[in-house]
Amino acid sequence: MTGSAGFIGRHLVAALAERGDDVLGVDRGEAPGETRHAFERVDMLDAGALSGIVAAHAPEAICHLAARTDLDEGAGLTGYAVNVEGVQNLIRAIRTTPSVGRALFTSTQLVCRVGYTPRSDEDYQANTLYGRSKVLGEQIVRREDGGGVTWGIVRPTTVWGPGMSAHYQRFFRMIRRGLYVHVGRPRRKSFGYVGNVVHQYLRLLEAPAERVHRRTFYVGDYEPLDLHRWANALADAFGARRPLTIPDALARWGARAGDAVNALGWRRFPLNSFRLNNVLTEYTFDLRPTREVCGDNPYSLEAGVAATAAWFAARPGARRKWWARGHLVR
Repeated sequence: MTGSAGFIGRHLVAALAERGDDVLGVDRGEAPGETRHAFERVDMLDAGALSGIVAAHAPEAICHLAARTDLDEGAGLTGYAVNVEGVQNLIRAIRTTPSVGRALFTSTQLVCRVGYTPRSDEDYQANTLYGRSKVLGEQIVRREDGGGVTWGIVRPTTVWGPGMSAHYQRFFRMIRRGLYVHVGRPRRKSFGYVGNVVHQYLRLLEAPAERVHRRTFYVGDYEPLDLHRWANALADAFGARRPLTIPDALARWGARAGDAVNALGWRRFPLNSFRLNNVLTEYTFDLRPTREVCGDNPYSLEAGVAATAAWFAARPGARRKWWARGHLVR
């Protein structure tokens, strides 16, 4: 598995190891903490090293998760080379390793702009360099027929859960401190608790070939998430006050102020027009094809919130007290 030290990767290798599979994790960074699987450190852009590792370990299946996923576009499209050249290098390694019978290539929902529902697997509407790089990666997979093995493309929705990125940790921190507010009416979005996403990867790895080959699957929770319900559930789990609701117009004014602050160099200001647009835009994807192959998800929203809140509260420094909206929030 490439990208084994990443968010989804860490959960997936743990699930594979837990059920007794022999797992090789591949990542350009260090192996995360204690591991129960073999690990090789390699850069996806080093084609020779990657091919050597794949050939030496002779895997039966490959799950490709390695990617650059941020939206910092300062270096241009070349800054996302791992999402393009890395895919090409992996396919070359697959072609020269006869043991490989299946490969899952992870892409992103951002091959289309937020709010756009694609009409087909190749209806691309990316509006970020990250999304464009993933489009190019998908096109390579299709052009090269996945290296001549059974293959599928996986597009994660917005994935959350224990170990999630610093961006979502800030969101959780604001809820815990009582600083987060709802904006306008509830919006529905395709999100995915990481436990359910891992379940779907496992099923796609073992499903009959004809149900996976040359298909594209969105992975996540089958029902779109109501952001108000999610944030309220998190607040309840933290013992914090449920978020207040402000009108859209007030939020847009705050976002314009945030744009000005960002322009002055404070990039970490929590609200700007880009982020607000993402909050206000509903987006849902058809996960019925995924459900038909993978079956029901094992985790409810409540179970995911409980596990994530427990992980977040157990992080170093998480038990500090914060003054928020006139009361202490733990």
